[in-house]
Amino acid sequence: MTTTTSSAALVPTAPVFTNTERLALAGYLAGDSGLTREAYELDLRQFTSWCQQHHLHLFGARRADIECFARHLEARGRARATITRRLCTVAGFYRYAVEEELLDHSPAAHVHRPRLDYESHATGLDRNELGALLVAAGHGPPAEHALISLLALNGLRVSEATGADIEALGLERGHRTLGIVRKGGKKVTIRLAPRTARAIDLAIGERCEGPLFLRGDGQRLDRHGAGRIVRRVARRAGIAKPIGPHTLRHAFITSFDAGVPLRDVAERARTSLDRHPTY
Repeated sequence: MTTTTSSAALVPTAPVFTNTERLALAGYLAGDSGLTREAYELDLRQFTSWCQQHHLHLFGARRADIECFARHLEARGRARATITRRLCTVAGFYRYAVEEELLDHSPAAHVHRPRLDYESHATGLDRNELGALLVAAGHGPPAEHALISLLALNGLRVSEATGADIEALGLERGHRTLGIVRKGGKKVTIRLAPRTARAIDLAIGERCEGPLFLRGDGQRLDRHGAGRIVRRVARRAGIAKPIGPHTLRHAFITSFDAGVPLRDVAERARTSLDRHPTY
């Protein structure tokens, strides 16, 4: 019996990435963990699969190829925010490869990204609502007050707030400080707003070590528990719109970018709270 060779076997297969390309992928992802790493892995999996389907090596891609990848995502009905995030991840990967001298230049450096209309899609808080939220937090348990203050007045990510430890509290040039772990594992020390520092002191009480925020069972508060606290305080403040921890960070960043400090919000909230022994 004569064996025939299928014509399909003659079709060039998708390229297997080189060791250097695989090293770059692993190195880029090594700087993150948890949900952030999962999101980056998903983005890069989408891009690398597309490259293989189009017989492209990662380090052989050009700007036009990455633009085509973006058009491919658009054709599949992906949201603009999703496309932008994936392009940002791809750009970050190539930037890492250049920094590690694995690649001469990034093909994603000038790739066009969809313009996002944050005003129409993001749930935001105006300054009156934020002030009401701070007042409501001050009337509740000290831990809730401290968490809301860290998110709203210091602009921390929820993971940074829930991951903070009492041992990381300090004093620098007369300012209370807190050491936190930023996205990517970078350790930094931030100055606490006076209101935040006082709220934290009340929250930790006599404790000298361990997590800054605890659950009812004594374990470290996680992002889901923090989200429940924010929603509970929002209900007490009479805020009906759906918000979460990132809403408070978004309010902080928006005010900072606009050159409007939240100090006046805190001062208005303090004026109300000074009439109550909880502050």
